[in-house]
Amino acid sequence: MYRFLFSSKWLGYFVLAVIFATACVFLGRWQMDRRAETLDAINRVVSNYSATPVPFSQVKDEFRQLNPEREWTQVELRGTYDVEGQRVVRNRPLNGQPGYDVVVPFRLTTGEAVVIDRGWLPIGNNTPGRPDVVPAPPAGEVTVVARLKPSEPKLDRGAVEGQLASIDLPAFASELSYPIETGAYGQLASETPAVQPMPTPFPKPSTDEGTHLSYSLQWFAFGVLMFIGFGYAARQQARNAAIDAEDDDEELMSAAGARKRQAPAPRKNKRRTAEEEEDAILDAQGY
Repeated sequence: MYRFLFSSKWLGYFVLAVIFATACVFLGRWQMDRRAETLDAINRVVSNYSATPVPFSQVKDEFRQLNPEREWTQVELRGTYDVEGQRVVRNRPLNGQPGYDVVVPFRLTTGEAVVIDRGWLPIGNNTPGRPDVVPAPPAGEVTVVARLKPSEPKLDRGAVEGQLASIDLPAFASELSYPIETGAYGQLASETPAVQPMPTPFPKPSTDEGTHLSYSLQWFAFGVLMFIGFGYAARQQARNAAIDAEDDDEELMSAAGARKRQAPAPRKNKRRTAEEEEDAILDAQGY
């Protein structure tokens, strides 16, 4: 009944089903991997974002090479801002609005220097490509609490003087006359004494894992449904072939019956009786 599955056409259908199902499995696993990465990022936020700040002396190695598990860790630093080294970072959207980040070198009392991202500024209206006002950091000695963030990659685009294309710490370091730590920077949580005005503070990162799980399950389901569809189509083909065979048998039987009905009945040889033969002889002689 299912011998047609070994035909070239149906073998081709099966190969296409396998290719489609394989692609669905690949996409489903890709979504699962993305979910795993998202969950890792969420766990770092939950564990580190609001934890008690630790002194710089305990995590200074993280500013040289950040362990991904320590991202968002709150660090307490004491020192002074280098206003002359202040830069704005281009193309930094926040809540759907384009704008800039304000980054300032921070020279610690212990001699090291790190970069602090003080917050966000909207695009200005006075001068194209620049914020209208860049709020100055506190003067003198400041206590800063900042969250660890990794250095960003270098982008293949330039920036005007006083601006950066990204928070690429090695590139930023090349513009300064003193060394800074280039493995991580601090995203400002608070500073004492506080000043006004301030750049817009950053919102807490989202802890929503998104739709990766549902998308992955959908892809896996599509792969299974492909084989279900193939099996259903094969079953329908077998049923149609069986119905066609039954119709052909009925047509053959009907044609045979019609031929049988149309055939003339054979004539029977009726033998005359003796009296009939005598009458025929007499008739022939004229009696």
